[in-house]
Amino acid sequence: MQWTHEHDEQIQHLLPKQRGNVEIDNETFFEAMIHLTENGFRWRAMPEKYGKWNTLYRRFRRWTASGVFDRIEKHLQSQAVSNKKITVLALDSTYIKVHPDGAGASQKG
Repeated sequence: MQWTHEHDEQIQHLLPKQRGNVEIDNETFFEAMIHLTENGFRWRAMPEKYGKWNTLYRRFRRWTASGVFDRIEKHLQSQAVSNKKITVLALDSTYIKVHPDGAGASQKG
């Protein structure tokens, strides 16, 4: 997927105002977010064309904490652009053997 100017126009009013000396514009930031989701969120392996990985990470954390992504999702769902329901599912492939005492071994008594 490629982030376009049309995508940016749909959500521009939901984004925080950029202040100070901003190195990375919002379009580049969203292109970087697409790259991250396609490549397993490897922040430190971010290509140089998106800017410094730490700058991107700090903006991502700041926007997450302030609810920017939640507002974007609600807006896009209300516009019927996105009708995905996000749920959390965590799977762990770790296999742990339990000690016989913890597995219901017979009790002496």
